Amino acid sequence: MNVGEVIRIAWKSLMSNKLRSVLTMLGVIIGVAAVIMMIAISAGTEATIAERINGLGSNLLFINASFTRGGPNQGPQNQRGGLVYSDVAAIREQIRGVAGVSVEQQTDATLKVGNTTLDSMTVIGTTPDYTTVRNVQVDNGRFITEQDNERVEKVVVLGSDVAAELFGEDDPVGQSMYVNNTQVVVIGVLAPKGISGGTDFDSQVYTPINVVFKKLTNNMFARFMGDRVRTIYVSVDVNASMDQVKEQVTQLLTTRHNVTADTLDFSITSQNDIIETQESTTESFRVLLAWVAGVSLIVGGIGIMNIMLVSVTERTREIGLRQAVGATPGDIQVQFLSEALMLSLFGGLIGVLVGIGGAKLFGELSGMRTVIVPFSIILSFSSSALIGVFFGYVPAQKAAQLDPIEALRHE
Repeated sequence: MNVGEVIRIAWKSLMSNKLRSVLTMLGVIIGVAAVIMMIAISAGTEATIAERINGLGSNLLFINASFTRGGPNQGPQNQRGGLVYSDVAAIREQIRGVAGVSVEQQTDATLKVGNTTLDSMTVIGTTPDYTTVRNVQVDNGRFITEQDNERVEKVVVLGSDVAAELFGEDDPVGQSMYVNNTQVVVIGVLAPKGISGGTDFDSQVYTPINVVFKKLTNNMFARFMGDRVRTIYVSVDVNASMDQVKEQVTQLLTTRHNVTADTLDFSITSQNDIIETQESTTESFRVLLAWVAGVSLIVGGIGIMNIMLVSVTERTREIGLRQAVGATPGDIQVQFLSEALMLSLFGGLIGVLVGIGGAKLFGELSGMRTVIVPFSIILSFSSSALIGVFFGYVPAQKAAQLDPIEALRHE
């Protein structure tokens, strides 16, 4: 029996029971679609997390302070260790392969221009390298300079949204405004960047960090902390080794803080470290989702085997007639296997289309990002084919082993 004849007979058999064939394929369709959609949702979440981390800047090292107390039940004034503002200059001057070093000290303030007042706005005290480290551009005017920091110049750079709310269509550069009760001069406006890495750059105000330390620090805890900072951001040059820069910074700060490798008062993490940690978590979650969705494929395979066993029983006399006119057990086996494979392949193809469409629809309706992973399509479709062969083998073997005489007697 040639291949074309096998396909023709299998198709004719399936079309003779259209509804049953569709219901049989339904389990495979759901299984394949579920695998594609689950992996698309997981991959989309992973891509979103990576983009948020990369949105903080490029090739970043995050140096975080680890404060220790001078004794039990001591207040913040007795805390020791951690990072200080002078560490920024030391890193910039002594470490090779650094494109920029920045630090941020955040506070909330009330902004006022004429009759316009904005409450609880975020003010970021920072350094000149902020634009390099955070990958932002100045649209109008200039950014903070080292001289501004050293002289504690009361100047600010506005995010684009803040500038529009305070000054409307007027040019803010050169104009005065109030941050709390401190009069400052606007020296620049950043180009719109939007929300990146969970930070809305357009809704913030930027000022020299020494202005925050000396003019805008209102609470007692912040005053006790002095010039200590929580995080220093180091942008590594694209031509430098991230690991080598990280090692240099560790050695420098260990010496400056007079600590040992066992008593470090800081920790250094790269963007790659954070992304790899997130990827390992989401990968485990993705595998779990794929296995859960794969159960549907197995259920669909069981459905194919069940229907094919029923089909063997219903077509016993047909099988006997074919054997009587010369069909071998191998021919019978191939025939029933081809029908099971055809069910699984058609179900897999429809499932792929449903899965891709469902993933895109889910992304549109839920607002979550979904990423179609080509490997998930190959995996799910090939799995549906294997399931068709695997679960179709038992019914095909049963049909091939029927006794021709007994089969002809069957009513």
